[in-house]
Amino acid sequence: MTKIALLTCDQFPDLIPADQKLISLLNNRKIKADAVIWNDPKVIWNDFDALLFRSTWDYFLMDELFTLWLDKIEAMGIPTYNSVSIIKKNKHKFYLSEMAKAGICVIPSVFIPKTQYLDLSQLLPVSWHKAVIKPAVSAGSYLTKMFDVKNMISISDEYQDIAAEKDLILQKFIPEIQTDGEISLIFFNKKFSHAVIKTPKEGDFRIQSQFGGIYSPYDPSIQTLNIAQNIVHFMGEDLLYARVDGILIDDEFHLMELELIEPDLYLDFAAEAQTKFVDEIIHALYLK
Repeated sequence: MTKIALLTCDQFPDLIPADQKLISLLNNRKIKADAVIWNDPKVIWNDFDALLFRSTWDYFLMDELFTLWLDKIEAMGIPTYNSVSIIKKNKHKFYLSEMAKAGICVIPSVFIPKTQYLDLSQLLPVSWHKAVIKPAVSAGSYLTKMFDVKNMISISDEYQDIAAEKDLILQKFIPEIQTDGEISLIFFNKKFSHAVIKTPKEGDFRIQSQFGGIYSPYDPSIQTLNIAQNIVHFMGEDLLYARVDGILIDDEFHLMELELIEPDLYLDFAAEAQTKFVDEIIHALYLK
């Protein structure tokens, strides 16, 4: 029987509730599936035929260790979904620069390699009034702050030590996120599955549920869906799953992030989403 690990972290040793159903659905299809903490030293990785990234939501806190672990898995030749090469590339948000240069509509961003002297006054476009700053390797609003450009000196000081250790990304603050929310479009094997819209609580800009964000099913327009589909196809490699996060500005979809590592796929927001995902997992396993 094929055996796969659904990778998670210490905080969610049994996976998040929306993913837990995957285990029984896979078992019913003769695929032995277990929730496995990615950095558990007791795990014998060769026991598994494949690894599926799910809630490895602490990787950015130990990026060097995570990269070494990825190297180890790659050297062992164990198939992963998504692939190690995709994971390595996607975990650093400078991939957005490459996508913007290729003509993909990315929200205005400034990419800052780590530096001993952070001076935002030399980096912020004059047309920006507010911006969001965060590490290039981050998730869940980790070390993320929205600020008014008139406070750029104090923000430069606040982030100086972080900038000395980490690459940073600045993104223009888009006020529509507070009123219209952020759209997430979910794809399995590059085929659209479902979408949700996430709106922050009043007075906040963070859309994550732990900060009070509210999620709802969403029906994207054909135009938005086509843009998201093109973004997914921009990636040359196979993708078992992808989440395209963006915002509508004047009715045009702008990419905020392309989530290919461990995104919440909002499997409980669409009928039969778990079953659909399992079908695509099995399809990918048989094609490996």
